[in-house]
Amino acid sequence: MTRRLILFGCAILALGGAGFVRAAAPPVPALLPLPAQLHVDAGRFTVDARTPIVLADDAASTRRTGAWLAGLLAHTRGLPLPLQRGAATTARAIVLQRDPAAPVADREGYALDITPQGIRVSARDDAGLFYGAVTLWQLLTPDAQQGAVELPALSIRDQPRFAWRGLMLDSVRHFQSVAEIERLLEQMAQHKLNTFHWHLTDDQGWRIQIKRYPELTRIGAWRTSPDAGHDGQPSRYGGYYTQAQIRRIVAYAAARHITVVPEIDMPGHAQAAVAAYPRFSVTGARPPVSVDWGINPYLYNVDDATFTFIENVLDEVMALFPSTYIHVGGDEAIKDQWQAAPAVQAKMRALGIASEDALQGWFIGRIGQYLDKHGRKLVGWDEILDGDNLPADATVMSWRGTDGAIKAAMMGHDVVLSPAPQLYFDHVQGDLADEYAGRLGVESLQSVYAFPTVPAVLGAAQAKHVLGVQANVWTEHMPAFAHVEHAVFPRLDALSEVAWSPATALNWPGFLARLPVQLGRYRAQHVNVADSAFAVEIVTERNVALATGRATVALANQAGFGVIRYTLDGSAPTADSPRYDAPLVLQLPVTVRAASFAADGSALAAPRERVLDRAGLLGLPGGLLANCPGSDFRLRLQPMPDAPSTQPVYAVNVFDGCQLFPATRMDEVAAIRVDAVRLPRNFALAHEAKLVVSRPRATPFGELVVHADSCAGVVLASMPLPDPARGARRFTLQAELPAQQGERALCLIYTAPTDGPLYAIDRVALEP
Repeated sequence: MTRRLILFGCAILALGGAGFVRAAAPPVPALLPLPAQLHVDAGRFTVDARTPIVLADDAASTRRTGAWLAGLLAHTRGLPLPLQRGAATTARAIVLQRDPAAPVADREGYALDITPQGIRVSARDDAGLFYGAVTLWQLLTPDAQQGAVELPALSIRDQPRFAWRGLMLDSVRHFQSVAEIERLLEQMAQHKLNTFHWHLTDDQGWRIQIKRYPELTRIGAWRTSPDAGHDGQPSRYGGYYTQAQIRRIVAYAAARHITVVPEIDMPGHAQAAVAAYPRFSVTGARPPVSVDWGINPYLYNVDDATFTFIENVLDEVMALFPSTYIHVGGDEAIKDQWQAAPAVQAKMRALGIASEDALQGWFIGRIGQYLDKHGRKLVGWDEILDGDNLPADATVMSWRGTDGAIKAAMMGHDVVLSPAPQLYFDHVQGDLADEYAGRLGVESLQSVYAFPTVPAVLGAAQAKHVLGVQANVWTEHMPAFAHVEHAVFPRLDALSEVAWSPATALNWPGFLARLPVQLGRYRAQHVNVADSAFAVEIVTERNVALATGRATVALANQAGFGVIRYTLDGSAPTADSPRYDAPLVLQLPVTVRAASFAADGSALAAPRERVLDRAGLLGLPGGLLANCPGSDFRLRLQPMPDAPSTQPVYAVNVFDGCQLFPATRMDEVAAIRVDAVRLPRNFALAHEAKLVVSRPRATPFGELVVHADSCAGVVLASMPLPDPARGARRFTLQAELPAQQGERALCLIYTAPTDGPLYAIDRVALEP
């Protein structure tokens, strides 16, 4: 028998037209994440509806794994396989077995063998057997077909690189149903992720039922949105998970070998809690549950009554979540209230604590001791390193880059790498005009795949403290679950491979070669996957086209993968449309539509369109206008913060209402039209509020001022803004422009009061 050894499954690649990497038929199946070792043998084995799944041991977990595999195959492949218990009655079977002598001894590891006689998956623990079944399901879904599958003979020996392979979901800023969370957990399981970090409390809501303190959910779980009841906004926003629902989610996750780690924020991000129970706040006053994203000022008090409250809450939390780890937040606790409170200052003096940062360290240390007494471990964001009382077994989750992880590992603490911006999935995946709401800049599929999981400065002993990696899904700008899925997928594929596969296995072209099959699996399960990596950008030099009436058009996608096909007649591109290999020279007017396709003809992205005529070349969406110099901060915002729509989306800099229209041929341009929109200014900026730029205005509600060439250039037009209390949310501003020649840039500045609403630009059009 001929055997081919493929270590880490690197695909053979070929360079195609237009510089795109296109894979030849990969020598390994489209598995994500890639197994540690895979050997391909001669021979084949066919799985059809008569092939049984044999449960070869009596463990309940084996029965669950077999039922999971059979159910998922029936759903995604239309292939119902019978389940049998005991010894196989035929050699031509799929055998699942917990086996203390399985070839892979590592925790969560498994062996998978396919021969012409049958399939065997074995592991020494429950999780390993489940992950072997995940790999087998992927092998049995190699394409979009239904029914029987012919598999190559092979053997896999596999185990994870990291013990912590995590995804954090923020259920506070926006709330997901139990069914939606289970849907996300199922996808985590299919990617061999094992830790679901569940963010349950913050300034904007309290989402976990605590029976001893019912006001936490009666009051703390609900907020009144800006412009409540109008333009798609609910009159009241919120919700919470009952303890019965939480037990259901924990059990659902456990059946898929996922540990749920709850996060109960302290000492900051406490506004919803103290809105419910103001006696545990520093001031004693009752604030509203916050409607503002960002950093709010409310902290817990540091008296004994407050600690009793927190400990009682943690008692119920620990009863619901069997996780060894309890996440206590610890981040972004601005200390203004502590600094201003005489009682807190007296407490510091009594404890001999010299600073409020050290007081936070004492606070976290006291909570860590309580958790330790109950057999649990504290995990928190990297600010928990700021004090001197951190429990020795505390785990640090590094989010402000990797410095926190480096410091913690050098101190002997275990760490989880979860840094912004690389693993913050609230950052957008692409920069085309139709991208969903989120934070800019772009954190692409490739940037996640390229994330260095172990900081290079750590020595071998220190590197052992790196438990793993985690991506975070903060949901300020994700009101609906469609937003969550769009933010997570397909970046979750990149995360899973970084977290599971050996470092030497990571190969970006090979990963791309396996991804189209995975996109088919998503389609079979109706997952809302972002196509940002493969969406075609249609680029031309606007000013040359305006001057000559002819456009040289280049087509490209972010990943540089796939075959781009296009049409010029307004029809949607198909796998049979003309293939793009070199820039197109086109006579105006023309409508270009383009899309990326995989080698099998399946679509990698929806078609994108650009109308190339004089009006189209003289106008731009506001999302494509750059920030003015001085501030890189930028968000893509929906019209209303809690409305579940995915479009339209507007680019906004909350610090400076100023954007640049690029240099454009201005000959014959006589006017400007701006489609504008008014947005809620629901941002808590804390100490960064001083960075907000305020400009003088000449009219009561401000104006949109147009400068020539730069923001200090001559004023070409000034368009007054309507009364925000009376005017429509969307409105059009128009002004004549003085005659100009040649190419000129424009600076567009809103001078509206900074204590009022935000203003954004939907589209700018220059008119003859």
